[in-house]
Amino acid sequence: MAIPRLLVVDDDPEMRAMLTQFMRKNGFIALPAATEADIRKQINSERVDLILLDVMLGDESGIDICQSLRKEQEVPIIFISALSADHHRMKGYEVGADDYIAKPFNPDLLLARVKAVLQRARRTSSLAYRRRTKSFRFSGWVYDGKQNEVRAPDGYQVSLSQRETGLLKVFLANPHIPLTREEIATALDVTGESDGAEASGRAIDVLVGRLRSKIENDPKSPQLVRTERGVGYVFATDVEVNDIG
Repeated sequence: MAIPRLLVVDDDPEMRAMLTQFMRKNGFIALPAATEADIRKQINSERVDLILLDVMLGDESGIDICQSLRKEQEVPIIFISALSADHHRMKGYEVGADDYIAKPFNPDLLLARVKAVLQRARRTSSLAYRRRTKSFRFSGWVYDGKQNEVRAPDGYQVSLSQRETGLLKVFLANPHIPLTREEIATALDVTGESDGAEASGRAIDVLVGRLRSKIENDPKSPQLVRTERGVGYVFATDVEVNDIG
């Protein structure tokens, strides 16, 4: 249920801003970067699910950066470059890129390729760790992913609906990150359902209210799921994640 976090790496401020905004509008958490130092700062401090990497970064080479990252990271990397010759593409794949897109490109094609690479990464991860589920602890609460149970600090089990559980999982996967209503709706994958109104901002507000009524000591003054003015909501507590058998 984690909303994909992308790094958009380009030394051109306009291209970087355009790509970042485009990916955000399409349901991703997109973070801008311009140098290898920016990349490493992000991947060392936050989860990064995919990197959109320009080949030519001023004095730095995206090819060299990818090759260096591949020695220690398995994060998917998609090259975006004005260099479109076959030997340029082959060089990108040789250093470990998952895809290579030539400029200029159709934004919708880029979006489709990003989703495809993320889907392959999730499938690989699922196959590798299919026997492992996770337990989440937050402010004394526990969500048991194996049993799909939520327990309050006093040990009592709290009953959540399927949709409420899904919303909680979104927050648990994105602690301290302000999420828009649109991002939450996308993560819950509700836009294609018959009750399409669920994806509206109002419906997300109602769902958040129901979750608050079950996990907040005082739903009228929430401390866990807080409203982020002008944005949406933020899960304002640390989350400890553990694998369970």
